[in-house]
Amino acid sequence: MSFSARLSNTWKVLILLGSVSLGACVTDSSTVRTDNLPAQHAEQLVRDGDLDAAAREFLALATDSSGGSSAHYRLRAAEALRENGDLDGAARAIGDIRRIRLSGDEPLRLDLIDAEISLKNGDAERASALLATPDSSIPEPLRLRYGELRARAASVRGDRFAAARMRAALDGELGGHDRDINREQIIEMLGALDDATLKGRAGSLRPDDALLPWIEQTLKLRGQTLPREVPRPQRPVGTLIPNADNDLLREGYHAPRQVALILPLSGSVAGVSQSILDGFFAAHFSDDSSERPQLRTYDAGKSPEDALAAYKEAVADGADFVVGPLLREAVGTLFRQPLPVRVLALNHPDTGEVPPPGSAEFALMPDAEGVQAAERMISLGITRAALIAAQTDWAERAALAFRAQYESLGGTIIGESRLPDNAFNYKSEILQAATAIADISASEGSGRIAPTDAGLFISMRPQQARLLVPQLKLAGINAPVFATSHVNASEMNASLDRDLNGVEFCDATWLFSPVPGRPERNAITRELASANGVGGRLFAFGMDAYALLPYMDWLLAHPETYLDGASGQLAADSFGRIHRVLTWARFVDGVAQPVQGALDPLPVE
Repeated sequence: MSFSARLSNTWKVLILLGSVSLGACVTDSSTVRTDNLPAQHAEQLVRDGDLDAAAREFLALATDSSGGSSAHYRLRAAEALRENGDLDGAARAIGDIRRIRLSGDEPLRLDLIDAEISLKNGDAERASALLATPDSSIPEPLRLRYGELRARAASVRGDRFAAARMRAALDGELGGHDRDINREQIIEMLGALDDATLKGRAGSLRPDDALLPWIEQTLKLRGQTLPREVPRPQRPVGTLIPNADNDLLREGYHAPRQVALILPLSGSVAGVSQSILDGFFAAHFSDDSSERPQLRTYDAGKSPEDALAAYKEAVADGADFVVGPLLREAVGTLFRQPLPVRVLALNHPDTGEVPPPGSAEFALMPDAEGVQAAERMISLGITRAALIAAQTDWAERAALAFRAQYESLGGTIIGESRLPDNAFNYKSEILQAATAIADISASEGSGRIAPTDAGLFISMRPQQARLLVPQLKLAGINAPVFATSHVNASEMNASLDRDLNGVEFCDATWLFSPVPGRPERNAITRELASANGVGGRLFAFGMDAYALLPYMDWLLAHPETYLDGASGQLAADSFGRIHRVLTWARFVDGVAQPVQGALDPLPVE
């Protein structure tokens, strides 16, 4: 097949795809004229999909008419030909149209077809000029086609970033196959740009720009990440305010009637689900509100298809709010569906989809912990950092997020290494990551001053950290160490955790201090094994999932507000993602204790 033939077929495919949701709107226009039987028959042929015959009848009507009627029928013929993939025929049909004879939205529809023809002919500049109508002047039924054609024009001009941004703006308005094609185009456009360009362009966007999640996803596929906007909300939800009858109501509170929990109740993550489920029900039974919702639990199974089936069953049973699913693949699958009932998903999808409007995602993200560790170290004046992480996916995610955030705040990474599995001697990894700190610290006896602007960030389980920290000290490294929550086994075992003395880490508030409206931890752990150890973090997460439900709409609409949660202080961004601002704790004599001020209210900027 020749290049020109392939190009022709490509344009036909694009036209046909676009016509599914972007082209059919023209038949609803207020300027469609069906005031005679031949015109009505032609319109019926369009609805029946016999577009060639419809175009012939419209052209015959144009020949037998004059003035505005003739121009109208020629435009309808062109639209039918365009929907049939025949842009050359559409070009011939509009060739004799005098724009002044068109009325209503017909001039804009003419520009759309003319722009599409120009793009087929490689004239992106002319297409862009035809599509320069201000958004406020474009009728709602035509906006999708305008946006899609503008994106194609930007792509042909070579402005891939602009094309991707236009497509990102369209994403929420598309559905089904059209949305899938649009998303492939976004990734393709961004994929043609290098890391430095993507990061630089991302830095120029507003935090709520629809393109940001797609840049994050593109960089993630390359093992890169972006610095994040750390939420700093200033006002708690639930303030008591009087209503018209002078009764006190909680601001932002709106309880659902029936809640469905969709969690995998068997298989490898059943234990994780149990801790979350127990936390959710514990918060439910502690809720003294008269509007406490009815709860139903559904097994999300082991596949995304199972989770989708559970969602549909919950909706059929009358749920007005769905919590879950838990597995990342299932969350991504659910977010790609039309959702008649809103969702609080309990993970972040690998594929980067953001929640549909009205829904949200809530997750224990290692990336977020890496970001907050970077913020913490910079706030303490630590501007040079060594980075040591385990060889696991979650540890790598935390490390990448830490590096991106730390460097964006002016910090310098002076060394980096990964700890091999099943190893006990970390000498080479310590030297690789922290030589600069070790050289200076080991010289203290000679009168040199140990650095006060250097520290270490680690991301690993307690077993590895208990081996690493003593070896750091033996290597003469006395700089402060900061870690993610994974370093905390959440068990009272001072004899083991003394090796971690001095290590600071971020974690769930409920593990260290009572949280208003939540059951007291010591009482719970005596009764439920699922709240002990690392399950305590998941238990707190489940309690917060319940606590979020009546305030979710308010948090999504008011990013300056937060909910005091068991797993942290909770705030929402413009993409429907719930963020946790965590508590900082430190090991003292083998016992994890909150750092002074770590439980204070969030700072006001």
